[in-house]
Amino acid sequence: MTFPRAILARVAAALLLFPCAAPAATIAANHHTTKSSKSKSPKISESASAQKKMAKSRHSSKTAASRNRSTHTVTSASSKPKRHKYYERFSGNSFALDQTDGDITAGEDPVVRAAAIDALGNMNGTIVAIDPDSGRILAMVNQKLALSAGATPCSTIKVAVALAALSENIITKDTLVPLGKYYKVDLTTALAHSNNAYFEAVGRKLGFEKVSFYDRQFGLGELAGYNIPGEHLGTFPSQELDAKLGGVGKMCSFGESISLTPLQLGALMASIANGGTLYYLQHPTTPEEVASFTPKVKRRLDIGPLIPEISEGMSGAVEYGTARLLRTNFIEEPVLGKTGTCSKSGTRFGWFGSYADTQYGRIVTVVFLEGGRPTFGPKAAELAGRMYRNLYDHDYFAYKPAPATAEKRTVKPTTALGVTQ
Repeated sequence: MTFPRAILARVAAALLLFPCAAPAATIAANHHTTKSSKSKSPKISESASAQKKMAKSRHSSKTAASRNRSTHTVTSASSKPKRHKYYERFSGNSFALDQTDGDITAGEDPVVRAAAIDALGNMNGTIVAIDPDSGRILAMVNQKLALSAGATPCSTIKVAVALAALSENIITKDTLVPLGKYYKVDLTTALAHSNNAYFEAVGRKLGFEKVSFYDRQFGLGELAGYNIPGEHLGTFPSQELDAKLGGVGKMCSFGESISLTPLQLGALMASIANGGTLYYLQHPTTPEEVASFTPKVKRRLDIGPLIPEISEGMSGAVEYGTARLLRTNFIEEPVLGKTGTCSKSGTRFGWFGSYADTQYGRIVTVVFLEGGRPTFGPKAAELAGRMYRNLYDHDYFAYKPAPATAEKRTVKPTTALGVTQ
């Protein structure tokens, strides 16, 4: 067979341009071989494919196991109760502008009243200042609230519980009360940091009858004032709080089921400040009543030897405990006190009962606040510090001659229950 010259020329030119190119027949043969090898799958290809399948199978197994573990974890977690953070909602208002409306002030100490008004500011509350050596109310800002039926005493009740437990020799200042396997607390620490578990344990050891007896002797459940118009009565229950609600332990740590008035707390703090005399509180309303003022003793408490036992804890509250905000305003004189914070029916209460213990005399201050979240015991302590600051700046804690009507404190025989009448 003879090819035309034109075709031969083209083939030669192609070979010169692509010397490595294989003839078309060779390329076709190779293509056929490759296609055939793919279909026949040699042994080495089978091995690689098997390995890939095994790896894929192992990956699937791991994924399934991981899913199973995830499912198990979710199931286990869902079987446990979910913990939700609880935020209490308050409907009370912590601020007011009309606290002094209707106050009768003609018989009050003008320096003390001005200091109290400035300290209270726009907080919804009351400040009561008392001379502990006579029971005279020196100032009572927001008298409507101060003379009301009061509120849950919160942790201020712990002062009365401490005195009761010391009177019954259940504890001393240094007694370590176990609150857990490796945790014990003494009275000073418990008062300074307001340890609820400590006072629950002490309260249960005292029992309701003794708690009731001493609290009533300290003035709870009775009028604190002597013929003060408008004063309401705080309450003390005749029966122990239901065990489901915490029983006597809850009464001794939070004051649950008890209603305390600012005047009642003031009278108790005054008896601690003066060494054991529980005065009727009197509120002079005219200059003439101030001039003729005569102290009236309700009863004398045999707590004199116990006061040093609780003083360290009450001082510790101010120096490093729950009332330390007081020191942001006042550091010049020693102050002893106890805070209280709790709430009821959407209203939060903030208490602070205290006294400044200076070499030139003492003054008792009770701050009671009510409202919402900005209201709490440490805030009440801060306001008390502001008041003491104001008094100090006006030389209130300077030397003053003792008033002619001041009654000398006497000691009466002790009864079997540790209280004298």
